[in-house]
Amino acid sequence: MRYQERFYRTMAAIDLTQFSVRLKESDLFIMADRDLSGEAEKELKKQRYLLEEYIRQHPDFYLSFRPLPCDENAPEIVKIMSEASFLCDVGPMAAVAGAIAEMVGKYLLQFTNQIIIENGGDLFLMTQKERVVSIFAGNSPLSLRIGIRVKPRSTPFGIATSSGTVGHSTSKGKADSVTVICPTAALADGLATHMCNLTSSDDFSLIENNIKCFPFLEGIIVIKGEKLFIWGDIEIHKIR
Repeated sequence: MRYQERFYRTMAAIDLTQFSVRLKESDLFIMADRDLSGEAEKELKKQRYLLEEYIRQHPDFYLSFRPLPCDENAPEIVKIMSEASFLCDVGPMAAVAGAIAEMVGKYLLQFTNQIIIENGGDLFLMTQKERVVSIFAGNSPLSLRIGIRVKPRSTPFGIATSSGTVGHSTSKGKADSVTVICPTAALADGLATHMCNLTSSDDFSLIENNIKCFPFLEGIIVIKGEKLFIWGDIEIHKIR
């Protein structure tokens, strides 16, 4: 797969050190208390190797668009992708970017108190300060005009964005962006995909009716053209 420049990256945190790590399709933009490029690259290589080896032996795990169980002795990254597929009603690979960010992020937390990892629009966060995460929504007039105000937490969590109009990921939806907040990055990635797939009509009724099916969903923002749908424990920040 050809590398695609991540033009939507507009994050900034003056109190954190920024660096990037790339390997094949994985392109991690990381902010931490200090430069952990070496540690991040090492863990990224490990997690990709474990996932690629499992896929080599179980090709359905890569190809399935439906939830799929995994072997009992599968690597942790495979297990959290499988779990996310069932909880979010998507294929395991719908959670891959979030799962990689989550596994690398958990590893790096032994070296830093704060970490933000962005991987293809999916975020793993552990922050001790309030942050604002801007939302890129393609050609929508609301793109990069609003963001989510993120408050400090004692545990990591995930924010993910899926789009039916931007990017190379497979989506059945028509929304410019669907952004969700969940307890983990893998769940956020999978659920953003599922919710985006429900935006083929001109309203947000399918999303609104399905929210109750996902008790782990903390908040959601859907942008489609000039239309905006917001639900949950989420604080919007006007950027400009």
